[in-house]
Amino acid sequence: MLSHKKKWLALLGTLALAASATFAQQADNQLIDILIKKGVITADDVKQAQAAAAQATANEPTTSIGGKLFFDFSNIEAKNAAGTKVNPSGFGTDVKRFYLGATHTFNKVWSMNINTDSGYSSGTGAVSTFIKTAYIQAKLDPMAIVQIGSANMPWIPFVEDNYGFRYVENTLTDRLHMANSADWGVHLLGSSGMFSYNVAAVNGGGYKNPGRSKSADFEGRVSMQPVKGLTLAVGGYSGKQGKDSNTAPLATRTASRFSALAVYSSKAFRLGGEYFTEDNWGYTASTSSDKADGYSVFGNVTLSGPFAAFARYDEAKPSKTLFSSEKDKYFNVGIQYNAYKGVDLALVYKNERVDNPASASQVAKYDEFGLFGQIAF
Repeated sequence: MLSHKKKWLALLGTLALAASATFAQQADNQLIDILIKKGVITADDVKQAQAAAAQATANEPTTSIGGKLFFDFSNIEAKNAAGTKVNPSGFGTDVKRFYLGATHTFNKVWSMNINTDSGYSSGTGAVSTFIKTAYIQAKLDPMAIVQIGSANMPWIPFVEDNYGFRYVENTLTDRLHMANSADWGVHLLGSSGMFSYNVAAVNGGGYKNPGRSKSADFEGRVSMQPVKGLTLAVGGYSGKQGKDSNTAPLATRTASRFSALAVYSSKAFRLGGEYFTEDNWGYTASTSSDKADGYSVFGNVTLSGPFAAFARYDEAKPSKTLFSSEKDKYFNVGIQYNAYKGVDLALVYKNERVDNPASASQVAKYDEFGLFGQIAF
């Protein structure tokens, strides 16, 4: 009887592993009921077999591949302060970003990730490809996930997730080049209930510049969701931006940044805002010192069916010390159509004005209208 019982338990384990792929769950339950009624197995035997099968499945290695493409077909009119048209004026198609990556999970603790970042600009004709993320991860606990290598930084990707329209435009600090979206180093992150955090000790030059530095740069973020739909977050950065090396010019200043985010999101609408203030970003190896600050307000409303309307307004002073009269104002507005899961299309108008630009060759007026889209899988 014991040997027969072992065989039935082995069969149950196989059924539990294969139920989702080969056997109907209802048929499995009927077979289990018959075996229990005949006294071949007990309910406790079933629970133990199912638990063992679930544990075996959780520890099986898996590999997933994913990608994301941002594209646009638009007309741009760009002018300098004198009113002369400059690049990238004209019609064109851009593949702003194409991310292609893979994640391999060894077991419930260990995994690794690699993600490439490619882009093409019709304005410059340049094509570039970089490794954006490449790291080994140890998930020791939901509150203690360690990543070593190039991984997402604490701030920009978090804001992108809460903004929702990255394919239309970079978020505030990314658009103004006041932060990095990924960097090489050691990253520690986690979440529990309404709280989450992410801290990183990195090289400081961004994922495109994996050089060494005498000291590490630090970026961190803490966030919470006190009520359903409401996200609050603050973050900070401090470091030499990869300039603390043995090669001139040497870093003599420390770049720092404080950021804040508040977003409320529901099925009907989303409304949010981002703020930042920074010192010496891009000036760590310069004889000059500078400051900047700015804010962004964004939102979207769900319309009938697969349609949504969205808008955003940014205002910033990118050089408060060296070019104190310079001011950047930007907005976009559009209608999004969710064509299919993972496929979004949008008609978008963008406008940017730079008052008193620091350089005569700098784009002072920028208008763009066209079709923007993203494909994700």
